[in-house]
Amino acid sequence: MVIIADGGSTKTSWCLITDSNTKVYFNTEGYNPYFSDTPTIIASLQKNLPENLRKEAVNEVNYYGAGCSVPEKIEVVAAAMRAVFTNANVYVGHDLLAAARALLGVDPGFAAILGTGANTCLYDGKNVTLNIDSLGYFLGDEGSGSHIGKRLVRDYMRGYLPEGMQKIFRDTYELTNEDIFDNLYNKPLPNRFLASFSKFLYENNNFSYSREVVKESFEAFFKNLVCHYPNYEQYSLNCVGSVGYNFRDVLEEVSAEHNMAFGKIIRSPIDDLVYYHSVLSPQTQI
Repeated sequence: MVIIADGGSTKTSWCLITDSNTKVYFNTEGYNPYFSDTPTIIASLQKNLPENLRKEAVNEVNYYGAGCSVPEKIEVVAAAMRAVFTNANVYVGHDLLAAARALLGVDPGFAAILGTGANTCLYDGKNVTLNIDSLGYFLGDEGSGSHIGKRLVRDYMRGYLPEGMQKIFRDTYELTNEDIFDNLYNKPLPNRFLASFSKFLYENNNFSYSREVVKESFEAFFKNLVCHYPNYEQYSLNCVGSVGYNFRDVLEEVSAEHNMAFGKIIRSPIDDLVYYHSVLSPQTQI
């Protein structure tokens, strides 16, 4: 049996392909090695994987994950996978490669992630050939849920939200400024905490403020990342992630303003990844 998984910072989507070619899908929380160590990932997998999953029968794991871009971080995740799937050959790669393969298959082009975090690349039909570092939620991640959430939370804490919206936010989350500081500085996964607020703008898009914040974040995404790729206008913008998908009308507007064609936009790459590994390039391992 073979497992293909796409792990973001918030959620991991899994597909188990059985020996009879049946596909079984399930989800767990996300595992970013910059925020979670090997024992933490092992404990989560043991708790959250389906009870009826015969882990010892899995002979191959292809895991694409956020933060899995350098050998030491790849090993954090790979060691956890080997400990749980004891008879499997484990391959761990970056979620950016997953995005490119899901969006473009075996064709070259431009691929992006706009979810909890952000990332971008050029892809040659098999591997990522150029990547401008998004720098994470502290320094960058423009266009991402954490970038959008940071602006929203900052405006709420300063009392800058439009009339009516401030009360809706307060009633929805019941957070004091002290609560927010505690989540950001004392609790794990502050990037996920910030990104969780992006859905508030989606659910309250009757306020012009909501579109304004999202558009400004996407404009920063282009200014600081997309526009720095050589001849970026020659490519179409292909994007995976909940933020890009939920706000795709705004993303398309900003893309057009930067003379970039609008391409494939999907919420999750898992179905297209399964197709890539099963049909387009069945012998490919990360």
